[in-house]
Amino acid sequence: MMKIALPSRQNRIDDHFGHCEYFTIYTVDNNSKEILEEETVASPAGCGCKSNIAQTLSEKGVKVMLAGNMGEGAVGVLKNSGIEVLRGCSGDVKTVALHWLEGSLKDSGDSCHEHEHSCHS
Repeated sequence: MMKIALPSRQNRIDDHFGHCEYFTIYTVDNNSKEILEEETVASPAGCGCKSNIAQTLSEKGVKVMLAGNMGEGAVGVLKNSGIEVLRGCSGDVKTVALHWLEGSLKDSGDSCHEHEHSCHS
């Protein structure tokens, strides 16, 4: 079994990891390719890459983050917490999780380079 997290807004992948509404966490069985359990974790206030969300998710046992777009700083923080990151995901969170279980998702390498908010200055 493994836990995966997806930055979410209204049950869809949020395009901006650092400002998602919440994180959907699925406990999955890699052998049977099934989702066994679902929970949500509220997103911290402010910018995600400078919050403790990576540590929080790691403490919950999350090993993979399936995200839309994410800056290199956030990728580094997650990787330092033992969480593998796949970027370029979009759509319904459960559908994305099932595609990952099928092995059909690859990291797009898409990164945020500029932001309109001040947490990256």
